Amino acid sequence: MQGKIGLEEHFALEGTLGDSEKFVGPQTWKILRRRLLDFQSERIEQMDATGLERMLLSLNAPALQAITDKGEAGEMMRRANDAMAEHVARRPDRFSGLAALAMHDPDVAARELERCVKDLGFRGALVNGYTQNASADNAIYYDIKEYWPFWAEVERLDVPFYLHPREPSQLRAYQGHPWLIGPAYGFAAETALHALRLMGSGLFDQYPRLTVILGHLGEGLPYNLHRTDQRIGWSPMGYPAKKKISEYFCENFYITTAGNFRTQALINAILEVGADRILYSTDYPFEEATEAAAWFDAASISEPDRRKIGRTNAQHLFKLGN
Repeated sequence: MQGKIGLEEHFALEGTLGDSEKFVGPQTWKILRRRLLDFQSERIEQMDATGLERMLLSLNAPALQAITDKGEAGEMMRRANDAMAEHVARRPDRFSGLAALAMHDPDVAARELERCVKDLGFRGALVNGYTQNASADNAIYYDIKEYWPFWAEVERLDVPFYLHPREPSQLRAYQGHPWLIGPAYGFAAETALHALRLMGSGLFDQYPRLTVILGHLGEGLPYNLHRTDQRIGWSPMGYPAKKKISEYFCENFYITTAGNFRTQALINAILEVGADRILYSTDYPFEEATEAAAWFDAASISEPDRRKIGRTNAQHLFKLGN
C-alpha cells in the first residue's frame, strides 16, 4: 500500500543514544545508532521503499523520563524538540513531530506542549512511560491528581498523547530473567499497567475528549478487556472511574501496529476496538520498515480497513489533511 503514515518512528540525540543501546547486541547497535541519528538520507530511502509517505517523529526511550534532574531533563527536552522541528522543516512533506516532554513538573510539560503545538507545529506528544523524578527509585505515574492540570491542557490543545513503553519500574520479579525486562514482555506489562491506572482513576470522566495512543497492538490490553471488566465488577476494593475499562479503551484510546506484525492479533484488535481505532506504525528503527510494510500490505483484512489503518485514521486524528 502506498501513502502509509507511521507514528511510532524514533530518532535520538547524541545525549539520549545510550538509553537504547542496552537492549540490543553490539552488531545490531551499529545499525540502530546510525539510523537513530539519521533523518534525511537512509530514513527517507526506507520510507520510499516501503510506501511510507509520512513519519511522525519521536524521541527514543526512555530518554527524558530517565533523567532524574528536572533541570537537565528540561534542557534536553527543549534541545530534542528544537532539533526535531529543524528536521521537520527541511522535509515537511515527509515528517511531522510528536513533542518530547519532561514530565517532572506538569506545568513545565504543559507549557512545552503548547509551544510545540502552537509554535513548532507538532501534532501531539510521545512520553516514555513513568518519570524518575529526583531519584532513580521514584517512579511517577500520570494518573495522580497533580497531573490532571496537564491533562486539561492536552485536552484543550486537542492533540493525542502517545504513551510509549519503558522498562518496568519494579524489577524484583525479573531478577535472573533479564530477557523479560525489555520488549519481550516487560515493556508491554509496564505500559498496560500505566494505561489501566489512567482509565481507572476517573481521568477520562473529567477530560472525556482526551486521546491516548498505545503501540504494539495495545500492549496486550485488547485481549483481556472482558476479564478486566468482569473482575473489577466483582472487586470490593473500590473503582474510582464511572465507566468500564473497555468503554474507555474503545472511546479514548487508539492502538498502533508498531512492532507487532501478526495478522491474527490485528484481526482480534479489529474485532475488539474497530478498524477506526487502529493506526499503522513500524517502531523504526528498532523494527525493520520492510518487514512491517510487507506484512501489513498482505495482511488478510479488507481493503477499506487497510486504507483506514494505513492512512486515513492518522490523517483525521493528527489533522494532516489529504
